[in-house]
Amino acid sequence: MIETDILIAGGGIAGMSAAARLAADGHQIVIVDPAPADIGEGTDLRTTAFLEPGIETLKKAGVWDAIKPTGAELRVMRIVDAGGEFREPRETADFDGIETKNGFFGWNVSNKAARVALMARLADLDNVDFRFSTTVTGFKNTARFADVTLSDDAVIRAKLVIAADGRNSSLRDMAGIKHKRWAYDQAALVFVVTHDKPHDNISTEIHRTGGPLTLVPMPDLDGKPCSSVVWMSPAAHADELNAMSDDALSSQITHDTMNLFGPLTVASQRAVWPMVSQVPNRLIAARLALIAEAAHVVPPIGAQGLNMSLHDIETLAEMMAKAKLHNEDIGATALLKSWERRQLPKTLARVGGIDLLNRASMFEPKPLRDLRYAGLTAINRIGPLRKLAIKVGVGK
Repeated sequence: MIETDILIAGGGIAGMSAAARLAADGHQIVIVDPAPADIGEGTDLRTTAFLEPGIETLKKAGVWDAIKPTGAELRVMRIVDAGGEFREPRETADFDGIETKNGFFGWNVSNKAARVALMARLADLDNVDFRFSTTVTGFKNTARFADVTLSDDAVIRAKLVIAADGRNSSLRDMAGIKHKRWAYDQAALVFVVTHDKPHDNISTEIHRTGGPLTLVPMPDLDGKPCSSVVWMSPAAHADELNAMSDDALSSQITHDTMNLFGPLTVASQRAVWPMVSQVPNRLIAARLALIAEAAHVVPPIGAQGLNMSLHDIETLAEMMAKAKLHNEDIGATALLKSWERRQLPKTLARVGGIDLLNRASMFEPKPLRDLRYAGLTAINRIGPLRKLAIKVGVGK
Protein backbone atom coordinates (compact mmCIF):
# COMPACT_ATOMS: atom_id res chain seq x y z
CA MET A 1 0.00 0.00 0.00
CA ILE A 2 1.20 3.50 -0.93
CA GLU A 3 0.28 6.45 1.28
CA THR A 4 -0.15 9.98 -0.04
CA ASP A 5 -1.93 13.21 0.83
CA ILE A 6 -4.05 13.47 -2.29
CA LEU A 7 -4.96 11.15 -5.14
CA ILE A 8 -6.27 12.85 -8.28
CA ALA A 9 -8.13 10.75 -10.84
CA GLY A 10 -7.92 12.34 -14.27
CA GLY A 11 -4.90 13.79 -16.02
CA GLY A 12 -6.61 16.29 -18.29
CA ILE A 13 -5.98 20.02 -18.05
CA ALA A 14 -8.10 20.34 -14.91
CA GLY A 15 -6.56 17.33 -13.15
CA MET A 16 -3.01 18.40 -13.96
CA SER A 17 -3.78 21.98 -12.89
CA ALA A 18 -5.08 20.65 -9.58
CA ALA A 19 -1.95 18.55 -9.12
CA ALA A 20 0.39 21.46 -9.84
CA ARG A 21 -1.57 23.92 -7.67
CA LEU A 22 -1.83 21.59 -4.68
CA ALA A 23 1.77 20.41 -5.03
CA ALA A 24 2.84 24.06 -4.81
CA ASP A 25 1.39 24.09 -1.29
CA GLY A 26 3.53 21.12 -0.33
CA HIS A 27 0.98 18.31 -0.57
CA GLN A 28 2.11 14.90 -1.75
CA ILE A 29 0.20 14.01 -4.92
CA VAL A 30 -0.53 10.86 -6.90
CA ILE A 31 -2.30 11.53 -10.20
CA VAL A 32 -3.57 8.79 -12.52
CA ASP A 33 -4.88 8.90 -16.06
CA PRO A 34 -5.77 6.20 -18.62
CA ALA A 35 -3.85 7.96 -21.43
CA PRO A 36 -0.26 6.95 -22.22
CA ALA A 37 2.65 9.20 -21.31
CA ASP A 38 3.11 10.20 -24.95
CA ILE A 39 0.07 12.37 -25.67
CA GLY A 40 1.07 12.70 -29.35
CA GLU A 41 -0.61 15.24 -31.58
CA GLY A 42 -4.07 14.08 -30.59
CA THR A 43 -7.33 15.09 -32.22
CA ASP A 44 -8.47 17.73 -29.72
CA LEU A 45 -8.57 20.94 -31.77
CA ARG A 46 -10.20 22.98 -29.05
CA THR A 47 -8.64 25.96 -27.37
CA THR A 48 -9.25 27.24 -23.87
CA ALA A 49 -9.70 30.87 -22.93
CA PHE A 50 -8.07 31.18 -19.54
CA LEU A 51 -9.75 34.07 -17.72
CA GLU A 52 -8.01 36.21 -15.12
CA PRO A 53 -9.01 34.35 -11.90
CA GLY A 54 -7.90 31.06 -13.47
CA ILE A 55 -4.64 32.62 -14.62
CA GLU A 56 -3.89 33.52 -10.99
CA THR A 57 -4.36 29.86 -10.04
CA LEU A 58 -1.96 28.78 -12.79
CA LYS A 59 0.57 31.35 -11.60
CA LYS A 60 0.41 29.86 -8.11
CA ALA A 61 0.85 26.44 -9.73
CA GLY A 62 4.08 27.65 -11.34
CA VAL A 63 2.97 26.92 -14.90
CA TRP A 64 1.55 30.15 -16.33
CA ASP A 65 4.90 31.49 -17.57
CA ALA A 66 5.21 28.40 -19.78
CA ILE A 67 1.60 28.54 -21.04
CA LYS A 68 1.31 32.27 -21.77
CA PRO A 69 3.73 32.49 -24.75
CA THR A 70 1.76 29.81 -26.64
CA GLY A 71 -1.49 31.81 -26.68
CA ALA A 72 -3.08 35.11 -27.64
CA GLU A 73 -4.38 37.85 -25.37
CA LEU A 74 -8.14 38.40 -25.13
CA ARG A 75 -8.39 42.16 -24.86
CA VAL A 76 -12.00 42.65 -25.98
CA MET A 77 -15.04 40.37 -25.80
CA ARG A 78 -17.37 41.36 -28.66
CA ILE A 79 -20.97 40.14 -28.95
CA VAL A 80 -22.71 40.72 -32.27
CA ASP A 81 -26.46 40.28 -32.66
CA ALA A 82 -27.35 39.47 -36.28
CA GLY A 83 -30.83 38.13 -35.63
CA GLY A 84 -32.74 40.68 -37.68
CA GLU A 85 -34.50 40.21 -40.99
CA PHE A 86 -31.18 40.40 -42.83
CA ARG A 87 -27.86 38.80 -41.97
CA GLU A 88 -26.09 41.90 -40.73
CA PRO A 89 -25.01 43.25 -37.34
CA ARG A 90 -27.80 45.18 -35.63
CA GLU A 91 -26.13 45.50 -32.21
CA THR A 92 -22.45 45.13 -31.35
CA ALA A 93 -21.42 45.13 -27.71
CA ASP A 94 -17.71 45.48 -26.98
CA PHE A 95 -16.62 44.62 -23.45
CA ASP A 96 -13.08 45.97 -23.19
CA GLY A 97 -10.53 44.47 -20.85
CA ILE A 98 -9.57 48.01 -19.88
CA GLU A 99 -12.83 47.97 -17.88
CA THR A 100 -11.38 45.23 -15.65
CA LYS A 101 -8.72 45.73 -13.00
CA ASN A 102 -6.10 43.81 -15.02
CA GLY A 103 -6.71 45.41 -18.40
CA PHE A 104 -7.56 42.15 -20.20
CA PHE A 105 -10.05 39.29 -19.97
CA GLY A 106 -7.71 36.38 -20.45
CA TRP A 107 -5.56 34.38 -22.85
CA ASN A 108 -6.60 31.87 -25.51
CA VAL A 109 -4.38 28.77 -25.56
CA SER A 110 -4.60 25.51 -27.48
CA ASN A 111 -5.49 22.57 -25.27
CA LYS A 112 -2.44 20.70 -26.53
CA ALA A 113 -0.07 23.53 -25.59
CA ALA A 114 -1.62 23.74 -22.12
CA ARG A 115 -1.26 19.97 -21.63
CA VAL A 116 2.38 19.99 -22.72
CA ALA A 117 3.24 22.83 -20.31
CA LEU A 118 1.42 21.17 -17.42
CA MET A 119 3.05 17.78 -18.04
CA ALA A 120 6.48 19.41 -18.07
CA ARG A 121 5.71 21.18 -14.80
CA LEU A 122 4.54 18.01 -13.06
CA ALA A 123 7.61 16.12 -14.28
CA ASP A 124 9.79 18.64 -12.40
CA LEU A 125 7.98 18.23 -9.06
CA ASP A 126 9.34 15.72 -6.55
CA ASN A 127 6.02 15.57 -4.69
CA VAL A 128 3.97 14.48 -7.73
CA ASP A 129 3.77 10.86 -8.90
CA PHE A 130 2.06 10.83 -12.33
CA ARG A 131 0.88 7.33 -13.27
CA PHE A 132 -0.07 7.06 -16.93
CA SER A 133 -2.12 4.26 -18.53
CA THR A 134 -3.79 3.76 -15.15
CA THR A 135 -7.40 3.93 -14.01
CA VAL A 136 -9.25 3.73 -10.71
CA THR A 137 -10.96 0.36 -10.26
CA GLY A 138 -11.97 0.55 -6.61
CA PHE A 139 -12.79 3.18 -3.98
CA LYS A 140 -13.34 2.63 -0.25
CA ASN A 141 -13.77 5.65 1.97
CA THR A 142 -13.90 6.00 5.73
CA ALA A 143 -13.93 8.96 8.12
CA ARG A 144 -10.13 8.73 8.37
CA PHE A 145 -8.86 7.90 4.86
CA ALA A 146 -9.71 6.55 1.41
CA ASP A 147 -8.24 3.45 -0.20
CA VAL A 148 -8.14 3.57 -3.98
CA THR A 149 -7.38 0.49 -6.05
CA LEU A 150 -5.76 1.08 -9.43
CA SER A 151 -5.83 -0.96 -12.62
CA ASP A 152 -2.24 -2.08 -12.00
CA ASP A 153 -3.42 -3.55 -8.63
CA ALA A 154 -1.65 -0.87 -6.61
CA VAL A 155 -3.59 0.46 -3.61
CA ILE A 156 -3.23 4.14 -2.71
CA ARG A 157 -4.27 5.35 0.73
CA ALA A 158 -5.03 9.06 0.61
CA LYS A 159 -6.32 11.73 2.94
CA LEU A 160 -8.34 13.13 0.04
CA VAL A 161 -9.38 11.86 -3.39
CA ILE A 162 -10.20 14.36 -6.12
CA ALA A 163 -12.36 13.19 -9.01
CA ALA A 164 -11.31 15.02 -12.16
CA ASP A 165 -12.16 12.03 -14.34
CA GLY A 166 -14.68 13.68 -16.62
CA ARG A 167 -18.40 13.84 -17.23
CA ASN A 168 -18.66 10.03 -17.02
CA SER A 169 -16.73 9.94 -13.73
CA SER A 170 -16.30 6.42 -12.39
CA LEU A 171 -15.34 7.78 -8.96
CA ARG A 172 -18.58 9.75 -8.79
CA ASP A 173 -20.49 6.56 -9.57
CA MET A 174 -18.49 4.53 -7.03
CA ALA A 175 -19.39 7.11 -4.36
CA GLY A 176 -23.08 6.84 -5.25
CA ILE A 177 -23.40 10.49 -6.28
CA LYS A 178 -26.23 10.97 -8.76
CA HIS A 179 -26.22 13.53 -11.55
CA LYS A 180 -28.58 15.12 -14.06
CA ARG A 181 -27.66 15.50 -17.73
CA TRP A 182 -29.59 17.10 -20.56
CA ALA A 183 -28.84 17.52 -24.25
CA TYR A 184 -29.73 20.29 -26.69
CA ASP A 185 -29.83 18.53 -30.10
CA GLN A 186 -26.96 20.88 -30.80
CA ALA A 187 -23.29 20.40 -31.62
CA ALA A 188 -20.16 22.52 -31.85
CA LEU A 189 -18.00 22.33 -34.95
CA VAL A 190 -14.44 23.20 -33.96
CA PHE A 191 -11.61 24.19 -36.29
CA VAL A 192 -9.04 26.90 -37.03
CA VAL A 193 -9.18 29.63 -39.68
CA THR A 194 -6.84 32.25 -41.05
CA HIS A 195 -8.10 35.60 -42.28
CA ASP A 196 -6.95 38.81 -43.93
CA LYS A 197 -8.04 41.31 -41.30
CA PRO A 198 -6.21 41.22 -37.94
CA HIS A 199 -8.31 40.07 -34.98
CA ASP A 200 -6.82 42.83 -32.78
CA ASN A 201 -7.11 40.47 -29.81
CA ILE A 202 -10.91 40.66 -30.02
CA SER A 203 -12.98 37.55 -29.34
CA THR A 204 -16.11 37.80 -31.49
CA GLU A 205 -19.34 35.93 -30.69
CA ILE A 206 -22.03 36.21 -33.40
CA HIS A 207 -25.66 35.40 -32.61
CA ARG A 208 -28.34 34.72 -35.20
CA THR A 209 -30.09 31.35 -34.79
CA GLY A 210 -29.07 27.86 -33.73
CA GLY A 211 -26.26 28.96 -31.42
CA PRO A 212 -23.31 31.34 -31.31
CA LEU A 213 -20.57 31.39 -33.92
CA THR A 214 -17.42 32.39 -32.04
CA LEU A 215 -13.96 33.31 -33.33
CA VAL A 216 -11.29 33.52 -30.64
CA PRO A 217 -7.85 35.06 -31.27
CA MET A 218 -4.85 32.80 -31.71
CA PRO A 219 -1.20 33.56 -32.55
CA ASP A 220 -0.51 34.13 -36.25
CA LEU A 221 -0.27 31.02 -38.42
CA ASP A 222 2.21 31.10 -41.33
CA GLY A 223 2.30 34.89 -41.10
CA LYS A 224 -1.50 35.33 -41.26
CA PRO A 225 -3.96 36.34 -38.54
CA CYS A 226 -5.54 33.22 -37.05
CA SER A 227 -8.57 32.40 -34.92
CA SER A 228 -10.08 29.29 -33.41
CA VAL A 229 -13.72 28.69 -34.34
CA VAL A 230 -16.47 27.25 -32.15
CA TRP A 231 -19.57 27.09 -34.36
CA MET A 232 -22.62 25.93 -32.41
CA SER A 233 -25.67 24.92 -34.41
CA PRO A 234 -28.37 22.24 -34.58
CA ALA A 235 -26.66 18.84 -34.67
CA ALA A 236 -27.79 18.02 -38.21
CA HIS A 237 -26.48 21.35 -39.50
CA ALA A 238 -23.15 20.82 -37.74
CA ASP A 239 -22.82 17.48 -39.54
CA GLU A 240 -23.64 19.16 -42.86
CA LEU A 241 -20.96 21.79 -42.27
CA ASN A 242 -18.45 19.14 -41.26
CA ALA A 243 -19.12 17.21 -44.48
CA MET A 244 -18.16 20.21 -46.65
CA SER A 245 -14.84 20.54 -48.41
CA ASP A 246 -12.39 23.05 -46.96
CA ASP A 247 -13.17 25.49 -49.77
CA ALA A 248 -16.93 25.19 -49.28
CA LEU A 249 -16.66 25.55 -45.51
CA SER A 250 -14.36 28.56 -45.92
CA SER A 251 -16.94 30.20 -48.15
CA GLN A 252 -19.79 29.36 -45.77
CA ILE A 253 -18.11 30.75 -42.66
CA THR A 254 -17.07 33.90 -44.55
CA HIS A 255 -20.75 34.39 -45.38
CA ASP A 256 -21.97 33.64 -41.84
CA THR A 257 -19.43 35.99 -40.27
CA MET A 258 -20.75 38.72 -42.61
CA ASN A 259 -17.24 39.35 -43.92
CA LEU A 260 -16.25 40.94 -40.59
CA PHE A 261 -12.83 39.33 -40.91
CA GLY A 262 -12.55 39.36 -44.68
CA PRO A 263 -12.29 35.99 -46.45
CA LEU A 264 -11.75 33.10 -44.02
CA THR A 265 -9.69 30.02 -44.86
CA VAL A 266 -10.03 26.70 -43.03
CA ALA A 267 -6.56 25.88 -41.70
CA SER A 268 -7.00 22.69 -39.67
CA GLN A 269 -8.91 19.48 -39.31
CA ARG A 270 -12.38 19.68 -37.75
CA ALA A 271 -14.10 18.04 -34.82
CA VAL A 272 -17.76 17.90 -33.80
CA TRP A 273 -18.74 17.91 -30.12
CA PRO A 274 -22.35 17.22 -29.01
CA MET A 275 -23.67 19.85 -26.57
CA VAL A 276 -24.87 18.79 -23.11
CA SER A 277 -25.17 20.25 -19.64
CA GLN A 278 -24.71 18.26 -16.46
CA VAL A 279 -24.71 18.76 -12.67
CA PRO A 280 -24.47 16.32 -9.74
CA ASN A 281 -26.71 16.50 -6.68
CA ARG A 282 -23.63 16.61 -4.44
CA LEU A 283 -19.98 17.61 -4.85
CA ILE A 284 -18.56 15.49 -2.04
CA ALA A 285 -18.59 12.17 -0.27
CA ALA A 286 -16.37 11.07 2.61
CA ARG A 287 -12.77 11.79 1.53
CA LEU A 288 -13.91 12.69 -2.01
CA ALA A 289 -14.37 15.97 -3.90
CA LEU A 290 -15.69 16.35 -7.45
CA ILE A 291 -14.15 19.01 -9.69
CA ALA A 292 -14.20 19.96 -13.38
CA GLU A 293 -16.51 17.92 -15.64
CA ALA A 294 -17.16 15.42 -12.88
CA ALA A 295 -18.89 18.36 -11.17
CA HIS A 296 -20.25 20.45 -14.07
CA VAL A 297 -20.60 20.32 -17.84
CA VAL A 298 -21.71 23.38 -19.82
CA PRO A 299 -21.82 24.46 -23.49
CA PRO A 300 -18.78 26.55 -24.54
CA ILE A 301 -20.35 29.97 -24.00
CA GLY A 302 -18.34 32.72 -22.36
CA ALA A 303 -15.32 30.48 -21.78
CA GLN A 304 -16.79 29.30 -18.50
CA GLY A 305 -16.09 25.53 -18.50
CA LEU A 306 -12.42 25.18 -17.53
CA ASN A 307 -12.47 28.45 -15.64
CA MET A 308 -15.19 27.03 -13.39
CA SER A 309 -12.85 24.07 -12.84
CA LEU A 310 -9.96 26.32 -11.87
CA HIS A 311 -12.27 28.06 -9.40
CA ASP A 312 -13.10 24.64 -7.88
CA ILE A 313 -9.39 23.99 -7.50
CA GLU A 314 -8.44 27.38 -6.06
CA THR A 315 -11.20 27.40 -3.46
CA LEU A 316 -10.29 23.89 -2.33
CA ALA A 317 -6.55 24.70 -2.31
CA GLU A 318 -7.04 27.76 -0.11
CA MET A 319 -9.14 25.83 2.41
CA MET A 320 -6.66 22.95 2.49
CA ALA A 321 -3.73 25.33 2.95
CA LYS A 322 -5.37 26.77 6.06
CA ALA A 323 -6.01 23.26 7.40
CA LYS A 324 -2.41 22.24 6.78
CA LEU A 325 -1.11 25.40 8.49
CA HIS A 326 -2.96 24.40 11.66
CA ASN A 327 -2.04 20.70 11.36
CA GLU A 328 -5.66 19.84 10.62
CA ASP A 329 -6.96 17.05 8.40
CA ILE A 330 -7.02 18.23 4.75
CA GLY A 331 -9.70 15.68 3.85
CA ALA A 332 -11.93 16.05 6.87
CA THR A 333 -15.67 15.91 6.32
CA ALA A 334 -16.13 19.33 7.93
CA LEU A 335 -13.69 20.91 5.45
CA LEU A 336 -15.33 19.22 2.46
CA LYS A 337 -18.81 20.24 3.60
CA SER A 338 -17.64 23.83 3.95
CA TRP A 339 -16.18 23.71 0.42
CA GLU A 340 -19.40 22.23 -0.96
CA ARG A 341 -21.49 24.96 0.70
CA ARG A 342 -19.39 27.53 -1.16
CA GLN A 343 -19.15 25.75 -4.50
CA LEU A 344 -22.45 23.98 -5.10
CA PRO A 345 -24.68 27.09 -5.21
CA LYS A 346 -22.19 28.80 -7.53
CA THR A 347 -22.04 25.71 -9.73
CA LEU A 348 -25.81 25.38 -10.01
CA ALA A 349 -26.21 29.11 -10.71
CA ARG A 350 -23.50 29.15 -13.36
CA VAL A 351 -24.76 26.00 -15.13
CA GLY A 352 -28.32 27.34 -15.04
CA GLY A 353 -27.22 30.73 -16.37
CA ILE A 354 -25.25 29.24 -19.24
CA ASP A 355 -28.19 26.95 -20.03
CA LEU A 356 -30.45 30.00 -20.37
CA LEU A 357 -27.91 31.85 -22.50
CA ASN A 358 -27.54 28.85 -24.78
CA ARG A 359 -31.28 28.43 -25.20
CA ALA A 360 -31.54 32.15 -25.98
CA SER A 361 -28.79 31.80 -28.60
CA MET A 362 -30.79 29.02 -30.30
CA PHE A 363 -33.93 31.17 -30.79
CA GLU A 364 -35.49 30.70 -34.23
CA PRO A 365 -38.73 32.79 -34.16
CA LYS A 366 -38.04 36.47 -34.89
CA PRO A 367 -39.95 37.80 -31.82
CA LEU A 368 -37.65 35.77 -29.57
CA ARG A 369 -34.58 36.93 -31.50
CA ASP A 370 -35.81 40.49 -31.00
CA LEU A 371 -36.13 39.83 -27.28
CA ARG A 372 -32.49 38.66 -27.21
CA TYR A 373 -31.51 41.79 -29.11
CA ALA A 374 -33.29 43.99 -26.56
CA GLY A 375 -31.47 42.23 -23.74
CA LEU A 376 -28.06 42.68 -25.34
CA THR A 377 -28.81 46.35 -26.04
CA ALA A 378 -29.74 46.91 -22.40
CA ILE A 379 -26.60 45.21 -21.11
CA ASN A 380 -24.43 47.16 -23.53
CA ARG A 381 -25.91 50.59 -22.79
CA ILE A 382 -26.95 50.50 -19.12
CA GLY A 383 -23.92 51.06 -16.88
CA PRO A 384 -24.75 48.80 -13.90
CA LEU A 385 -25.83 45.94 -16.18
CA ARG A 386 -22.64 46.34 -18.19
CA LYS A 387 -20.47 46.20 -15.05
CA LEU A 388 -22.32 43.10 -13.87
CA ALA A 389 -21.86 41.42 -17.27
CA ILE A 390 -18.12 42.10 -17.18
CA LYS A 391 -17.85 40.75 -13.63
CA VAL A 392 -19.71 37.57 -14.57
CA GLY A 393 -17.76 37.28 -17.83
CA VAL A 394 -14.39 37.06 -16.10
CA GLY A 395 -15.72 34.32 -13.85
CA LYS A 396 -16.18 36.22 -10.59
